[in-house]
Amino acid sequence: MPLIMQCACAELPKAAVFNCQRANLGAQGPTEADVLRLGPISDLLREQLNDTGHYEIVSTNPVKADVAKADLRACGGCANDVARRLGADVAIIGEIQKVSSLILNIDVKDLRSDTPGRAYSVDIRGDNDTSCDHG
Repeated sequence: MPLIMQCACAELPKAAVFNCQRANLGAQGPTEADVLRLGPISDLLREQLNDTGHYEIVSTNPVKADVAKADLRACGGCANDVARRLGADVAIIGEIQKVSSLILNIDVKDLRSDTPGRAYSVDIRGDNDTSCDHG
């Protein structure tokens, strides 16, 4: 008779991964290519986070209009509130700065605790799609 084993695996934390946004560039506005990269970079981030097996990614589509114009890194926790409405345990926000090269900053906030969020930064050398995908 085969032995049947049950997994006592913990449920993965649910993560709301918001679309990456452009940092305030002052007088220098984003190029059309800069804007077009935001969606694919956001989708790639979701896919790679999902593939790690550390998170269950929840859809942010229901709140897309609510957060489209908000500066999610400087809105006093609005992204955390929206993530909670989606049933997420973690809020992940990406911001892309364009200095002389591109810099991608990602904030991760665990909504189940009052601990400060974690920030990650990636420098991308080269202002093109391939470099952004590699970063």
